Amino acid sequence: MLRRLYDWTMAQAERKNALWVLAAVAFIESSVFPIPPDVLMIPMVLAAPHRAWLIALVATVSSVLGGMLGYGIGYFFYESIGQPILESLGKADSMAAFNDRFNGVGFWAVLIAGVTPFPYKVITIMSGWTAMPLGTFIVTSIIARALRFFVVAGLLRMFGAPIRVFIEKYLGWVFTAFVVLLVGGFVLVKYL
Repeated sequence: MLRRLYDWTMAQAERKNALWVLAAVAFIESSVFPIPPDVLMIPMVLAAPHRAWLIALVATVSSVLGGMLGYGIGYFFYESIGQPILESLGKADSMAAFNDRFNGVGFWAVLIAGVTPFPYKVITIMSGWTAMPLGTFIVTSIIARALRFFVVAGLLRMFGAPIRVFIEKYLGWVFTAFVVLLVGGFVLVKYL
């Protein structure tokens, strides 16, 4: 089933209404859809590099709006909708312990999930469930998702198809390393 969703998503990149499909995929991926918008965004930017920034903007805005839906699911419907989604992703067991620590590091959790391979939808739902301040959630989501999508668009625009393999295989881990170094730098400054 996942392979069919992936193939369907890839096929949408060639359609005339691809921007609308990207908006829809980015929106629902932020709360329930298992395929990241990058799968659709990459072939769209490769096909029309002059539209790279527009494509990244659509993905960013739609993803943040979808993240707000995920936040709402966690805030208003955690037990009926949010918990089953997180259970299907194998994240339900650590919920209580995570809730106690989450809001203390909420900015970093949203930032990390927004740019790394960690499922952003998990953090959107958990942000609502733990009642993270909505303003913090939105601002951090904008920063994280813009960073992710604009970096991808910029790399594709600059280097074209040869960079695609790097983006698909390693960019998430590069972002992860960046975040680890950034957080590590803050920790060092705090304790030195």
